[in-house]
Amino acid sequence: MNVVRPDVTLDQAREVAASLFGVSGEVSEVGSNQDRNYVVDGRYLLKVANAGYTDAELDAQDAALVHLHGRIRVPEPQPAVGGGYVARFGDGLRARLLTFVPGTPLIESAYLAPVVVGRLGDLAGRVVANLADLDHPGLDRVSQWDLRRARTEIDQMIGSLSTGRDLVRRAADQACDRLDALAANLRTQAIHGDLTDDNVVCSTGPDGRPVPEGVIDFGDLGHGWVVGELAVTCASLLHHAPDRPLAILPAVRAFQRVVPLTGDELAALWPAIVARTAVLVVSGVHQAVLEPDNDYATERQDAEFRAFETAMSLPFEVAEAAFRETPPARFTGRPIVPVMPVRDLSVTSELPGGVWETYRPEEGVAHRAGEPRLTLTRTHSFDAPATVPLGVESRPPLGSGVDAPFDGEVRDGVIEGPEFDLRLSGVELWEGTIRTGDRIGTVTGPVYATLCSVRDLEPPAFVTPEEHRAWQAICPDPGPLFGIRPAPEPAPFSRRALAEVQEHYYADPPQIERGWRQHLTDTGARTYLDMVNNVAAIGHAHPRLTEAVSRQLALLNTNSRFNYRAIAEFSQRLADLAPDPLDTVFLVNSGSEAVDLALRLVQVATGREEMLCVAEAYHGWTAASDAVSTSTADNPNAPATRPAWVRPVPAPHRDPDALAKALEMVGEPAGFIAEAFYGNAGGIPLPDGYLPAIYSEVRRKGGLCVADEVQVGYGRLGRHFWGFEQQGVVPDVITIAKAMGNGHPLGAVITTREIAEAYRKVGYFFSSAGGSPVSCVTGLTVLDVIEQERLQANAENVGDRLRDLMETLAEKHPIIGAVHGLGLYMGVELNRPDGGPATEETRAICDRMLELGVIVQPTGDDLNILKIKPPMVLTEESAAFFAAALARTLSEGW
Repeated sequence: MNVVRPDVTLDQAREVAASLFGVSGEVSEVGSNQDRNYVVDGRYLLKVANAGYTDAELDAQDAALVHLHGRIRVPEPQPAVGGGYVARFGDGLRARLLTFVPGTPLIESAYLAPVVVGRLGDLAGRVVANLADLDHPGLDRVSQWDLRRARTEIDQMIGSLSTGRDLVRRAADQACDRLDALAANLRTQAIHGDLTDDNVVCSTGPDGRPVPEGVIDFGDLGHGWVVGELAVTCASLLHHAPDRPLAILPAVRAFQRVVPLTGDELAALWPAIVARTAVLVVSGVHQAVLEPDNDYATERQDAEFRAFETAMSLPFEVAEAAFRETPPARFTGRPIVPVMPVRDLSVTSELPGGVWETYRPEEGVAHRAGEPRLTLTRTHSFDAPATVPLGVESRPPLGSGVDAPFDGEVRDGVIEGPEFDLRLSGVELWEGTIRTGDRIGTVTGPVYATLCSVRDLEPPAFVTPEEHRAWQAICPDPGPLFGIRPAPEPAPFSRRALAEVQEHYYADPPQIERGWRQHLTDTGARTYLDMVNNVAAIGHAHPRLTEAVSRQLALLNTNSRFNYRAIAEFSQRLADLAPDPLDTVFLVNSGSEAVDLALRLVQVATGREEMLCVAEAYHGWTAASDAVSTSTADNPNAPATRPAWVRPVPAPHRDPDALAKALEMVGEPAGFIAEAFYGNAGGIPLPDGYLPAIYSEVRRKGGLCVADEVQVGYGRLGRHFWGFEQQGVVPDVITIAKAMGNGHPLGAVITTREIAEAYRKVGYFFSSAGGSPVSCVTGLTVLDVIEQERLQANAENVGDRLRDLMETLAEKHPIIGAVHGLGLYMGVELNRPDGGPATEETRAICDRMLELGVIVQPTGDDLNILKIKPPMVLTEESAAFFAAALARTLSEGW
């Protein structure tokens, strides 16, 4: 086929559109490898065909478009003035006019979420299914993009390559050899042939993600392999995630739900992808040689070579195992070296916190295969690390003998057996024919062993959890050769017994089983930066807290009616932290209980019932604390279902006259409750002077004032230990929890002796676990750590740095409407271009941040605010990583 584009000017295109199709308007050229394409009046696409196309081939394209119309969103061919769809002009040139399919090409999205990848696979499947009954003489054609001709086309064009020629040649030959062996069993039919991210146009979904809807450019239409259509689609996805070849799996699964593939077709899929990327590489370079000014061809060369490298990074057998979901291979045998005790390096092992920073291999132990190693995790990493060993590592005494595991041959340091090859590092092997049990070498260092059923394939030492199952299909666990039992399979568990309304993060959450400081680690040893855990104020697994709690549990833990030192010391410590005249403490188990008790104290002390609260605030889930919670994010019906004794005042961040209206609403209340910073609304501070004015009016009317410090207290704001200090007021009652116990259930109410004693009117107070010895030791230790490690100062310093980073991002990304908060309690508000809340986008952004190694969640009544309330041990390095992950997400898409 003549691949040089027709020589057509813009003026000629304008004239052809007007005179031959009766369409006029602004004309602009869009790229193509071999045709000339022009957008006319924003509504049509004028295509001037390459001379290599026959009339029958062009007619087949129009027939396919008519055939698919109403089933798939495709261009509609428009009749020429003289009839038919093809108009001739100039020196044998042929033009067609199609409706222009609006939308954004998928290739413009740097990142594609798994759901988007799946949508593309589904679209490819639907195109194949709907073309299955199309027949036309023009489908029988010779095309350089027909994967059945991949070897021939590469042979013809590979001479244009100046670098990487041998690599491409070798890869193409391996792929084509496999395809040739399977070809007789691969189904053929009419296929699009170029259903790629460049030829799919998208609308934007409600979450801001692309929705593939339209298919354009049928220039490669013809008979081809059914699996070839999917291979072309998958190959176009590789450059979007070059380090994760199996990121295409959602497309494969979605395609198969529409068009189930046979076993041979699944075996052919990865070779076809490799062949496609090889053709793209040689074709792009060849086209640039023919047409140095063809920017469309030359600009894609880097992405096409990246896709080729990604395809080559995964062995054919591993990819096929992933597609087939092949179960792990099994191996049995007897030990070939002295048996060493096994050291558990898993996420749930007894390794000390932060072990990845300090771990060094130990002598005289062995490590299992297939068990994700905590020691290999990485912090502040956008990518999941390769944490799963394919082999066994052992450290037997130097000079130990090595015995043959099976009959076979030792060749070039590899033990070749009838089913598997065994590779051993740290061993000197003697070449030659061997029989099971023969002495064949000696240990010279730490031994690492892998088994593989594919000859001449050297498996990597470690792979990612995403790739591990596929590799297991060809690399069984060599543990029996070391007397090691396989790594225990994770016991399945289900949340089915939990009430479904019990909220948890993410639709498809990772299984988190470990924490260290500001990091959380899942069972695959992927470590995430924790940006939401204000519960873990002093960081996860703090060794000082662990030791103190363990010691106290070994001594005593009982209910708080007993007399012991810890309850007295902790109560006094809390009272000393509160401003005068607050000097009396109640200990409970949670923030909800603290607020509940505070409301009861206020109502009993005043003899009144009515409570004022602030709209859109959240205070807890008990009957009383829920009554004064008006956040619709937690309860969509909250504004309409408050009991009669609750009077919400307007939210000050919504209404500029909120303070005046609130003051008018103060009758003779029992009290007023508010956070100094809106917690669930994203760390939005109350306006200056707001609390002084309301506190004064409430007290003038005989009421009491409650400061809910459950989320923002305990030094999190950096410049203030208590949130109410920012407003320059002293409340009558303080409620606290969360940070107090660092994850241990602990809460408190601090008030005056007079208010506390008033509670005797309705009985006495008691909490079984609130104020237990362990709870009090926990609380004391947390306060010691906050003070001695200067975590309040850290919250100020790192918080200021983090705020600067967020405000810099806001200047570059209009979706950031505002940055709220102080210290390490912040909220990044995300809005749509019309100013409305970006609710769906925020959820999708959180999902993308999880993929990049950051745990962050939405908050606010519209769930459009990223809540940023990490452990107070957050470092500037972590703050920078969070900002980089958010910048990447907002730049590349989510």
